[in-house]
Parts: sequence; C-alpha cells; structure tokens
Amino acid sequence: MHVTIEGITYVSHEDPAWRGEKNYMAMADLARFDLDGMLEQLWLRELAEGAGYEVCCIPFYVYGLALGDVVGKSEADAIDRLISKSGRRVLRVFFTEPRPAGDSRAALRSAVDSADLLSEWNGDRHVAIDVPDISAAQPVFDSVQEEIQRGTAFWEWSDSKNFDVT
Repeated sequence: MHVTIEGITYVSHEDPAWRGEKNYMAMADLARFDLDGMLEQLWLRELAEGAGYEVCCIPFYVYGLALGDVVGKSEADAIDRLISKSGRRVLRVFFTEPRPAGDSRAALRSAVDSADLLSEWNGDRHVAIDVPDISAAQPVFDSVQEEIQRGTAFWEWSDSKNFDVT
C-alpha cells in the first residue's frame, strides 16, 4: 500500500510473510535506490539483545535485503545497516496497465502456491516473492514469461543492487 503525506510516499506491508505477535517496524529510505521521496516500512523481529533485527516481510522496493536478513536500526527507527544475509532472494514482478487478454497474474499466484513460496502483493500489479532456493523459481518465471517477452510485465532480483545507507 502507498500513502503520500506532505510529499513523502510511504510503502507499507499489509500482510508481512512472517508476521509475529511482537514485531517492530523501521523505515528504509528509498532515495539511495533512485526513488526520491519514498520510504518503505519494513517489519522486523528483534533477536537476542544487541544482535539486530530479522526482516519479516518481503521488500517491495529496497534493494539488497530479503526475508530473514538481519539488520540494525537507528534510534529514529531507520534501517541503518545490514548485519548478515539469510541466503534468500526476492524476485519482484510488476504488471503494466492496461492488462492484456493473456493476463498471467492468476498463473503466477498458482505457480507461487505450487512451489510453496511466500509472496506479498502491493496492490494487484506488484508482487515480491521469497525465493529460498533458486531451483524453486523456474515455474514462477515460466508463468509470466509470455508477458515479459511482450513487455506487459517486468521482473528483477532485489539483490541486483547492494543495500547501502551511505
């Protein structure tokens, strides 16, 4: 979900993949990823005292972070460092408008379910998919391949850029 307040667009996760009884939230500034004026609110779980916070949602826009990564946050509740990687990856797919007759969103949902992968949707055209093992991703790619070739869907790996706060 996107909400704009005083020129800043906040991206939130309505149904985080690992929602727990006690979660924290912290903001990630998306300006470093050429998305000026945008912040993504990530769900976190606190680890042992001083060990950091585990990412409990699948990032829609933040590069270099994935479900299960361990991050640090500032006193202002901004993610300020990557402590360790989980080994997971995030595949993101964006569907353009208008939707073509061969809309593959239902096929993508089915492929994600069949592969037993976790996903989060931001609206009905943008999905972030948790990929713990790259071999599980092939059916997902196959489900949207025709649209990607036509240019009515686009995909990227979230780790195509590193997470960096400098």
